[in-house]
Amino acid sequence: MEILQAAGFAKVYKKLHKNQLVYVNKAIDVIVTNPLVGELKKGDLAGLRVYKFQCVNQLTLLGYTFDEGAVTLTLIALSSHENFYRDLKRS
Repeated sequence: MEILQAAGFAKVYKKLHKNQLVYVNKAIDVIVTNPLVGELKKGDLAGLRVYKFQCVNQLTLLGYTFDEGAVTLTLIALSSHENFYRDLKRS
């Protein structure tokens, strides 16, 4: 499986502290083992899946897309719940 990072995800990921990276990497491992684990969105965000997990006692959302034909996982966004969907719609 090929894993790609969108510019928005890479920007947030590189600024994380080491203790946060542990939680994010575990979440990515869960998604890689079962790409359909995230909640499929509708409307403006159709095709996007969002996986929710706890990161240092804070709810964190990881937005991604999965292309079954090409077996490609694209990590789109990573953020706390606050303004997550609004920011995704803008980008």
